[in-house]
Amino acid sequence: MATSQAPSLGDRLVEPVTNVSDFIWVGTWNGVEVLPFPPMTIILLGIGLWIMIGLRFYPIIKLGSAFKGLFAGRKSQGEGEISPFAALSTALSGQVGTGNLAGVATAIALGGPGAIFWMWITALFGMALAFAEGSLAIRYRERTSDGVLRGGPMTYIMMGLGKKWTWLAVVFCLGTLFSALVTGNSIQANAVADGLNELFGIEEWLGGLIVAILVFIVIIGGIKSIGNVAEKVVPFMAAAYIVMAVIALILNFGDLGETFSLIFNGAFNPQAASGGFVGAAIIIAIRAGVARGLFSNEAGQGSTAIAHAVAQTNDPETQGRMAMLGTFIDTIVICTMTALVILTVRGDFTAGGEAVLHAWQSDRVGFEMTSGAFAAAFPFTLAGVPIGTLVASIALILFVFTTLLTWSYYGERAITFLYDRMKGSTRSGEKKLHMAWRVLWCVVIFLGAAQPSELVWRLGDISNAAMALPNLLALALLSGVVFKLARGEKDAGPTHTADTPEEPEEY
Repeated sequence: MATSQAPSLGDRLVEPVTNVSDFIWVGTWNGVEVLPFPPMTIILLGIGLWIMIGLRFYPIIKLGSAFKGLFAGRKSQGEGEISPFAALSTALSGQVGTGNLAGVATAIALGGPGAIFWMWITALFGMALAFAEGSLAIRYRERTSDGVLRGGPMTYIMMGLGKKWTWLAVVFCLGTLFSALVTGNSIQANAVADGLNELFGIEEWLGGLIVAILVFIVIIGGIKSIGNVAEKVVPFMAAAYIVMAVIALILNFGDLGETFSLIFNGAFNPQAASGGFVGAAIIIAIRAGVARGLFSNEAGQGSTAIAHAVAQTNDPETQGRMAMLGTFIDTIVICTMTALVILTVRGDFTAGGEAVLHAWQSDRVGFEMTSGAFAAAFPFTLAGVPIGTLVASIALILFVFTTLLTWSYYGERAITFLYDRMKGSTRSGEKKLHMAWRVLWCVVIFLGAAQPSELVWRLGDISNAAMALPNLLALALLSGVVFKLARGEKDAGPTHTADTPEEPEEY
């Protein structure tokens, strides 16, 4: 008599983890409303709106001049580790990852086409949050005993708010380690293993091993090595992906009007059941758009501030503009391209055995949905693989590879900050810790490649919130400083430092 196989630990964790995720983002537990509002969504959009109004809509008004400053950003204009442009490329390499391909598809599957509208709204408010993070990252930087400048939310909390807020910086760093290992590593490793499997038929564990080795070769050189790779790979891969998406949309231009109608109608009206998609309430569309928007552009999460802090500039306002550009490029440009291709391109798709017109109506989920839409746009085959699938898979592999590089540095900075709170911490001790972290990082890539994707995505929503909440509180408390930085006051706000025998030699 056959016995059914007992569910794995991963499968058993899906339900409780989903409940925690839904409570944080929607206010429900076991599908039942516990809170009358979605907590994390209200906090994220609320603080974003507060900073946007305080900045007098600076991110929107100054967007054109921010793009003009991209070319000047290639030159070093102050102290730091890498050029302002390399800092933006490094931050973008952390932002542009599986969220831009699989995350957008997941948002549409959860919340319908209307989720894309709320993703755009998150990005607009996110530009204000990103400006705040980038400008504060330059305004408050710590210096190690051997002269290296570095920073991030943990530093602007300590130097901007003072020692009594150390607990908030520690909470942020713990959230960063959680988020780094889940969203910055496991989800990315999972996605790149799927991409390699689809392209070359490589087993997931082997794909994880190959990526882990390649990542280690780059991160062994630290932030300068990561910035060097990011500066070369990110602009090329983003431009190539956008060009392919634009061609796909030109080929299906006649259906674009209907696509925008679906997005705007779906944002404010529950979707009628269509194909494989079960109707979603407006709140689910908002939740999906905001959660996936944050996952993709990281605005308010505090991660990109760690990359911008090492830029060779002494002007907080200039780097703040660079940071807000990252959010714009990630979500308004790249995520929108993915969404429009998924919602517009017609093909031979099925849902429950029935034929449907679009990938978003089909049984496909995550990256498979994005890949299917591109394959329908470019069906010609190369070595038996549709050109569209090839393009989407290569884009995913490159996007994810650079995300793994950058998030290793974010985790490294968090673990270093925690070590520096210990009595007797030294620069040589830090360097040994960095090496141990880089080895652990690559081991987790190998392990994460074969984990169940539903579990890691839901854990990702929780870990993103754990990282964003302490940072958003810090941004709210330092918002007055941010508003002055936007007006060109480079030394706005108090600076709390004290000599310490540990690393760094201030606080």
